[in-house]
Amino acid sequence: MGKGLLPPGAGDGDNIEPVDLKKALEERYLAYALSTIMHRALPDVRDGLKPVHRRIMHAMRLLRLNPDQGFAKCARIVGEVMGKFHPHGDQSIYDALVRLAQDFAVRYPLVDGQGNFGNIDGDNAAAMRYTEARMTEVSTALLEGITEDAVDYRPTYNEEDEEPVVLPGSFPNLLANGSSGIAVGMATSIPPHNAAELCTAALVLIDNPDASVADLLSSKPDDGLVQGPDFPTGGVVIDSRASIVEAYETGRGGFRVRARYTVEDQGRGTWNIVVTEIPYQVQKARLIEKIAELLVARKLPLLEDIRDESAEDIRLVLVPKSRTVDPGLLMESLFKLTELESRFPLNMNVLSRGRVPNVLSLKDVLKEWLEHRKEVLVRRSRHRLAEIEKRLEILAGYLIAYLNLDEVIRIIREEDEPKQVMMARWSLTDVQTEAILNMRLRALRKLEEIEIRTEFDRLSQEKSQIEALLASDEKQWKTIAWQVHKIRRDFGPEENTTLGARRTSFADAPDHDLSDIQNAMIEKEPVTVVVSEKGWLRAMKGHLNDHSLFSFKEGDKLKLAFHAQTTDKILVFTTGGKFYTIGADRLPGGRGHGEPIRIIVDMDNDQDIVTAFVHDPQRKLLLVSHQANGFVVAEEDVVANTRKGKQVMNVRSPDEARYCVTVEGDHVAIIGQNRKMLVFPLAEVPEMARGKGVRLQKYKDGGVLDVKLFTLETGLSWQDSAERTFVRTREELVEWLGSRAAAGRMVPKGFPRTGKFS
Repeated sequence: MGKGLLPPGAGDGDNIEPVDLKKALEERYLAYALSTIMHRALPDVRDGLKPVHRRIMHAMRLLRLNPDQGFAKCARIVGEVMGKFHPHGDQSIYDALVRLAQDFAVRYPLVDGQGNFGNIDGDNAAAMRYTEARMTEVSTALLEGITEDAVDYRPTYNEEDEEPVVLPGSFPNLLANGSSGIAVGMATSIPPHNAAELCTAALVLIDNPDASVADLLSSKPDDGLVQGPDFPTGGVVIDSRASIVEAYETGRGGFRVRARYTVEDQGRGTWNIVVTEIPYQVQKARLIEKIAELLVARKLPLLEDIRDESAEDIRLVLVPKSRTVDPGLLMESLFKLTELESRFPLNMNVLSRGRVPNVLSLKDVLKEWLEHRKEVLVRRSRHRLAEIEKRLEILAGYLIAYLNLDEVIRIIREEDEPKQVMMARWSLTDVQTEAILNMRLRALRKLEEIEIRTEFDRLSQEKSQIEALLASDEKQWKTIAWQVHKIRRDFGPEENTTLGARRTSFADAPDHDLSDIQNAMIEKEPVTVVVSEKGWLRAMKGHLNDHSLFSFKEGDKLKLAFHAQTTDKILVFTTGGKFYTIGADRLPGGRGHGEPIRIIVDMDNDQDIVTAFVHDPQRKLLLVSHQANGFVVAEEDVVANTRKGKQVMNVRSPDEARYCVTVEGDHVAIIGQNRKMLVFPLAEVPEMARGKGVRLQKYKDGGVLDVKLFTLETGLSWQDSAERTFVRTREELVEWLGSRAAAGRMVPKGFPRTGKFS
């Protein structure tokens, strides 16, 4: 490095200034955060625009790209914006410009694009040197009155030019087109709305400033008030009316949007589903890709195929697996797994009054827009008043000149300083004298005097009207109401059907059983669930009856095996009194020895599996602990929704849960380890959702050995070791019949030595 390039005092350390790092970082980060919030990410509540969009609009106006003029290359527009107003990358400006032209991204496009501006599949726009653009009618409405001192201007980044701080915004752009952005520590997300509905709500607010948010929202579809979002891509919002009202009252919430579809009859009982509208901001190509991936992964067993037959309009054809499939269930499974249903968040965090970031309600947003419209009206009126007064002053001078025409001509011809002489002679102002001296000779016709008098009268009348308007708050609001009416007419469904008609509709979500939807996402296949003594689980394909085929780890053996379907829920009951729910499709496959239950669910190490079985919500279960406490529970009450399981039977060590028996019949037979048997009515056992239960049989020591439920009329049966069945009738059981919690009597003769019923 040359000597002259070194900073002053380099090398001697005299010019080094110590800075507190924490303080320096705080200052710099705060400056960055403020810059992001104010000048990049959050829109202004008054015109609904961020600085980059506002600068694009302003530059296009300066380039005279009005809707009735020709198009200009986007490269030229981007260059103008970047060079004069927006000192950032050309690509970021062009991306913002492209989005303003996309009718699937913006509800009311601000830019009329010519060329390839991208599509709903997610393809990019052509390079800016190929595309052209001009403004739309919406842009001209936003800019209306900008040359009439309607808004403040500020210097541009290099202070060579000026740019508007905000646009006059006669169109309710913030809510009509929505906005989204992530600042520092805050974000905004506003869905698009229907402009005609917003104008109707604004008119309600003008008539009644104390109206609540609920008053601005539609109670019936034909009242013209705000129903909710109106997305450019249509779709169906399935939120309840109450949640929509709450979202607009607080400025925070969200909307669930679903694709619109129809069932198309293909003849001979077959049918296809055709999707014609997809949720907002969902890329069609990515959506189809995701559905295809799920098909390959066999997560959509009800769907056979998906075809994209879209041209100008969206047309996705969904082919069902068979004609017996329920279309509603097929769509519910797709809504659950894909972006055919998406949630659009509402977070109306905007720059209130252009300065303060704030979360506003629907009413606040409309109120601030109307206040801005009032300020614009007053400023435009004052500007026009100043122009009229200036013109009237000149016209008054002209009239004096006409009345003294010969004298004026003489002064101009003969005097050295005609201006001073005229000003002294007729008490004229400097402006009036200059106007007379600059007058052309052809304007000296007689007819011109009549025209001047007519213009003078007309302007005087307009002046008095503007003064009356500025003096009356009521007249100002009346004028604003007329302007809002005009916007509603120009952009409403009556005048402009394609742009103005509502696209998004509202409906309640169909009421399908959650388990049906869950099952619709799992391919139904027969399996055999195998549980080992040490708690290893697996699901082998098919319904297998030969248990000798099952292999186990050394020292382990079969505990139980039963048939199920992949769509079934498997309930596992443990010695700690807990139930765990495992989807049969989630069980490890039959190759190998499966997985320990403690990997699949959060089961304590000191607990073991009592039993496992296929869930049937119609059944009831009798739970019995080692110390013979028990109760009946409905099977639908024991299903656990988490890995932690559901505590149903309360047991305290050394007691533990021992039996889980399906409730059938009307009597309970219970045998203790002391080989005493008691038979009592099932009605004496209470039904509970959770608890310790009641005492079923009394012992001095030991606990339960076996429990059986049966119908007294048909008798109590058991099997001996040779698998012979014995039945004891009602009469033969009389001496064992008693009440719950009795001790019972020794088992009948011929009862198996094991003390178990089978």
